[in-house]
Amino acid sequence: MTTAQPDMRGSARINNPDVIIAGAGPTGLMLAGELALGGAQVVVLERLEARTGQSKALNLQPRSAEVLAARGLLDDLLAIAPARLPRGHFAGIHLDYSQLPTPYPYQVGIPQARVEERLAEWSLSLGAKILYGVGVDAFTEDNSGVTVNGMRARFLVGCDGARSTVRRQSGIDFPGRDGRLCALVADVTLAGGGPSEWTLPAPKGDGLLTVLPLGEGVFRVLAAGPAQMAAGRDDPVPDSEITEALGRDGLALDQVRWASRFTDASRQAARYRAGNVFLAGDAAHIHSPAGGQGLNLGLQDAFTLGWKMAEVLRGESPSSLLDTYESERHPVAARVLQSTRAQGVLMVPDEDVTALREVFAELADSHALAMRMAGLDYGRRLPGLDLALLRDGRRHVVDTPDGPVDVRPDGFIG
Repeated sequence: MTTAQPDMRGSARINNPDVIIAGAGPTGLMLAGELALGGAQVVVLERLEARTGQSKALNLQPRSAEVLAARGLLDDLLAIAPARLPRGHFAGIHLDYSQLPTPYPYQVGIPQARVEERLAEWSLSLGAKILYGVGVDAFTEDNSGVTVNGMRARFLVGCDGARSTVRRQSGIDFPGRDGRLCALVADVTLAGGGPSEWTLPAPKGDGLLTVLPLGEGVFRVLAAGPAQMAAGRDDPVPDSEITEALGRDGLALDQVRWASRFTDASRQAARYRAGNVFLAGDAAHIHSPAGGQGLNLGLQDAFTLGWKMAEVLRGESPSSLLDTYESERHPVAARVLQSTRAQGVLMVPDEDVTALREVFAELADSHALAMRMAGLDYGRRLPGLDLALLRDGRRHVVDTPDGPVDVRPDGFIG
């Protein structure tokens, strides 16, 4: 896997594409590759001068592993992934993934930065263009397309994050609620070493502390205790706060690579489409990272939108197919927001909440919860489907003992 970034900045001369994507995070890059695979001309505009290399999200759920395998991308990521976890969790309640109906009954523990590198390499190899240092500040739209930065395209897709310019400019509402709880995340080196294995979060009476090895002496720290709960989303993270959090597990801080705070804010776009403008990933939904679903939700948005948009651009399906993107993906994200809000309540550091979580764990259908957290609880699936069949991004007819079955480019029946 290469890590070099192309030198393609705002001065690059390109022809008017079929699709302009705002944002070169994992959602935007997945969408760029999917569209290019389907024959579309794609340009990705990224405001940052270059990828930060920060680890950020750390996991791929089983459904995301299927998505990447269907395009021949998973093996490269498995080769460098620090961990494979045969479990998931719901508010710290461990869920067994080993019996799930998927070829990948585990979470892939891997930093988001490595996933982005592979997706960028893939999309560029298929002919997509990525322009770094170029943001989307405004655009104009009419019935036939969108104009952005002097480029004309049939469609614009906002994959530009929680503060999406594309969403705001499109006039799409973003209802929900602001954050109530705050936590910190950091990549650090430790004095005297740290854990050697990946473990799932385990809330305790005094909050949450998770420390995971990322390789090369770097560790991810996730902390949610009284000090973090009292902080604001944009408050700086002093080294002393990280030192205090690590001390709860007898660990000692050496150096902070980067640190930030996040909240349990929960919002979802009222619409995923406004004319020729679409939303995907964090531009369409934000939520607490409880359960490790955010990166996965965005990748799967892009996967679904990409093949549908490519079919429309090829003239194989009517434009009405694009309306089914929202009807399919909006309910999925709504369930994730519901799930993360419920987990937030169950992870509050309080003795009564701890009792509630223990009773919930006894009563819950653990298999149903595992299917939900793994992203496998929606869509009509064909058991035993060879995902390599889908690498061309096209529909296929698969022979089964019950007769031929139409399989979509995302592996679902229909």
